[in-house]
Amino acid sequence: MGASLLIGGIVMWIVDLMNSKAEKAGEKVAGGRIHTWHMEDMNLGQAVWIGVCQIFSAIFPGTSRSMSTIAAGQLAGMSRAAALEFSFFLSIPTMVVATGYDLLKSVMGKGENPIGISQISPHEWIALAIGFVVSFVVAYWTVAWFLAWVRKHGFVPFAIYRLIIGTAVLAWAAGKL
Repeated sequence: MGASLLIGGIVMWIVDLMNSKAEKAGEKVAGGRIHTWHMEDMNLGQAVWIGVCQIFSAIFPGTSRSMSTIAAGQLAGMSRAAALEFSFFLSIPTMVVATGYDLLKSVMGKGENPIGISQISPHEWIALAIGFVVSFVVAYWTVAWFLAWVRKHGFVPFAIYRLIIGTAVLAWAAGKL
């Protein structure tokens, strides 16, 4: 896992540096390294490439799904923002299904937190609905803020984080920590 964190951090840093000049120039420069500035403009080949790279995140422990999709998108000529936005959209079906499955298990009285549908009062349903709406608004705001931050700063801070954590994991595994 430590090695995967280190390798992923190096890959993330290199890919971000490859695209940083084009990111600074923006959409004004035609024919540059980046040819897909908006997620809606990506092609089927880019989507397939990102999907194949996402499979590798399951093979190598310590490689995040989002890091693999973002780096793959950037390698395929997408801007940081387009690759990040596509990565977020890829996670939506997984999160919806996982959350729905957990809720279904809870409502049916099974799973880690059985609530059973007969045990929920109308007041608790209202509290659950309010929590859902507030969570959605906060998540939406957070994603919008994060997209703006990444457009400006890139992924190098996350690469550094991965390098530090990867080094710490390897040191711990070697008995140095």
